[in-house]
Amino acid sequence: MYHAKELTVSTRGRGFTDITGDVRRAVTESGARQGLCTVFLHHTSASLLLCENADPDVRRDLESFFARLVKDGDPLFVHDAEGPDDMPAHVRTVLTQNSLSIPVKDGDVDLGTWQGVYVWEHRTSPHRRRVTVSVVG
Repeated sequence: MYHAKELTVSTRGRGFTDITGDVRRAVTESGARQGLCTVFLHHTSASLLLCENADPDVRRDLESFFARLVKDGDPLFVHDAEGPDDMPAHVRTVLTQNSLSIPVKDGDVDLGTWQGVYVWEHRTSPHRRRVTVSVVG
């Protein structure tokens, strides 16, 4: 069987939005007991992240690391059509991922104890992001 659900995720600008509950609901709606869940983000300036969900310092430290690694307004970048965070957002996306594969076990995503699924917005302004959750079981 195959089931897909499209999510619209509103971000608040650069940072993380937890979508674990939405992904879980999509798996439940699919009716699959065993299988594979794929989460796909349809954008080039945001990422998906499977990350520590207990301590928000982890996500803050990731953001600090990437801010040091890929600086907004870096004169190295030519592409700045949408502002100084435009090309840095694309670089951040290329260095991370826009798709996750998660096993389905007993009708739920089989995440580790401290794992959550996040949309990581790389632009400084809020955006509406499209995510497709597909379940094969």
